[in-house]
Amino acid sequence: MAGDPLSGTNPQNPGAEIDLGRNNLDRAASPYLQQHRDNPVHWQVWGPQALAAAQAADRPILLSVGYAACHWCHVMAHESFENPEIAAVMNRLFVNIKVDREERPDIDAIYMNALHLLGEQGGWPLTMFLTPKGEPFWGGTYFPARPAFGRPGFTEVLEKVSEAYHDNRTAIAQNVKMLVGGLRNLAKPQSRDRLALSTEVLDQVAAQLLTHVDPGQGGIGGAPKFPQTGLFDLLWRHYLRSGSADAKQAVVTTITQMAQGGIYDHLGGGFARYSTDAEWLAPHFEKMLYDNAQLLAHMALVEAETQDPLLRARIEETVGWLLREMIAGDANGGGGFAATQDADSEGEEGRFYVWQKAEIDALLGAAAPLFCAAYDVTEQGNWEHKTILRRSRDPVLKDAATEAKLAAARAVLFAAREKRVKPGWDDKVLADWNGLMIAAMAGLALQYDRPDWLAAAERAWGFVTGTMAVGDDRLGHSWRAGQLVFPGLLDDYAAMMGAGLALFEATGNPDYLAQAKRWGETVEAGYADAVNGGYFLTARDAETLVARTRTAADNATPSGNGQLVGVFARLWYLTGEIAWRERAQSLLDAFAGDVARNFFPMAAYLNGFDLFANAVQVAIIGRRGEPETEALLRAAYTVSVPNRILQVVAPDAALPETHPATGKTQIDGRATAYVCIGATCGLPVTSPGELAASLKATRAV
Repeated sequence: MAGDPLSGTNPQNPGAEIDLGRNNLDRAASPYLQQHRDNPVHWQVWGPQALAAAQAADRPILLSVGYAACHWCHVMAHESFENPEIAAVMNRLFVNIKVDREERPDIDAIYMNALHLLGEQGGWPLTMFLTPKGEPFWGGTYFPARPAFGRPGFTEVLEKVSEAYHDNRTAIAQNVKMLVGGLRNLAKPQSRDRLALSTEVLDQVAAQLLTHVDPGQGGIGGAPKFPQTGLFDLLWRHYLRSGSADAKQAVVTTITQMAQGGIYDHLGGGFARYSTDAEWLAPHFEKMLYDNAQLLAHMALVEAETQDPLLRARIEETVGWLLREMIAGDANGGGGFAATQDADSEGEEGRFYVWQKAEIDALLGAAAPLFCAAYDVTEQGNWEHKTILRRSRDPVLKDAATEAKLAAARAVLFAAREKRVKPGWDDKVLADWNGLMIAAMAGLALQYDRPDWLAAAERAWGFVTGTMAVGDDRLGHSWRAGQLVFPGLLDDYAAMMGAGLALFEATGNPDYLAQAKRWGETVEAGYADAVNGGYFLTARDAETLVARTRTAADNATPSGNGQLVGVFARLWYLTGEIAWRERAQSLLDAFAGDVARNFFPMAAYLNGFDLFANAVQVAIIGRRGEPETEALLRAAYTVSVPNRILQVVAPDAALPETHPATGKTQIDGRATAYVCIGATCGLPVTSPGELAASLKATRAV
């Protein structure tokens, strides 16, 4: 494309000089920062003005990173940041900066990595101490206000850190050199031993992964347990490819225990972020858009194979929660998906979600014994003398009549719960998380014949591309209350490109494909690491930080580099343009050494390679909107084929010359489908049943 996609003016206004003598968070859009605007702490928003003020005052920076739905962030706020005496110490000794990790994941990633380099376990709130230039020299996570848990009180920590900064600059400089050097080294290849990726390597990884799965409760290891959806997608792909009964059981056990556990909201739908225990009972109750996007896609993949009515119900309920409670945007109807719902209400964790048996007995009357037996409701409770509803002790669904009675009881409790004080929600719209949900919803819409779900995905796409874009080529990362955080991050482009390709497959609208390609050029122009390969998290015209992050390791969301392997592969198959294949291969080469070192955080990358190497291309020759064509289109989504790449072309149109079905035609003037692997296509089929059978024949099971 002509010109530089990164040319133009950054729309962010750095603003005027700041006053260190006041809390300046009243100017922030982030709900998390707004939660702290009335603290006696003189919080500042991250930016060049805050760093310049710290340098002028020669005061170290106390950086506090969290997010609106974070329980322990609330705890530290109540104990320390709302305490006038502790705040006075903070204000006297430090320039205090508050960051929303969802709004600025680039900042969070740098200082979380610094904490790891110090040998500490990560988490939020993240509390880091920086030089006035933003260089880290020490830190931790939650600090109690008073000595507890074998840790010093926060005031003592503050005084000791300030004393060290002013009186022992040599030691501080050594720490800075070690940490900043370590951060910059993390952006370089971590191993020179490049693994020769192959399907056999994927199977070896799956075999090793199986040894870490809890056979009784599912999930990886013990407490705490996170969904880790990408790893279970990898296991599911292994099952489909090899027929491994162990892999299938690991996936089915995990998603069943989660779907029937306390991590799932049995009344309102949606999954919490993680479980604090090993049996999926007690979450921290916050619901994140990204978890639910990944879990919806995962459940749909498994349900297509197992036809499990439990998973179908959880999909319906979770989408119901999404469309009922998670639509955000502007006054004109919005359409983007909101980021999170909080863990706390009325200052108490889980208060909105938990029950006492007496409440349930009073509300349900004669129906209470059946409900209490099913949902583990007892007088003593199952969590802090209260009850978190769950069915994981007996997860198998009952007969239809019993399930109908339980559904009626849930409706009564849901109506009663709606009268409680609701947890806060963070209604900012994040481009990367929206991309994950849009892609999931596009696939679900075809699999379950739900045009209303497709419409919701398209509305969210329209919001991101209409409100969060700058020109045709640039994306912002976060939007709320008219404020756009710009420029976007690699993950924003990767996820939204994936969303565009999912919508293109679902609708056939070429605009979605064209937009994905434009963003791909922006990524190449502004994010590429010309020395080591792969892509940086931040654009070359973004704010300069102490290090520029480059990784293919997943966190709670799939990494941008990992996602792009699959996105570039899909673009290659859909367009036949060799540049996309070359970019996918270059990405695979750039991070192959990381897989050999530690495959656990590399699920998106490995699943992308599986698509690249083992694509199942489905070409439907027919006109969209005609019943025969639409029936074949839906049939293609009813079979669990994670590497499916689908194109619908009219009889008078052409597939890319590289497509193995190029030149193939309709049979007897009917909509016709071809299933192709590599350069070989199967026999033409004209009925939905035949197409489903052809797709199943591509797998080992």
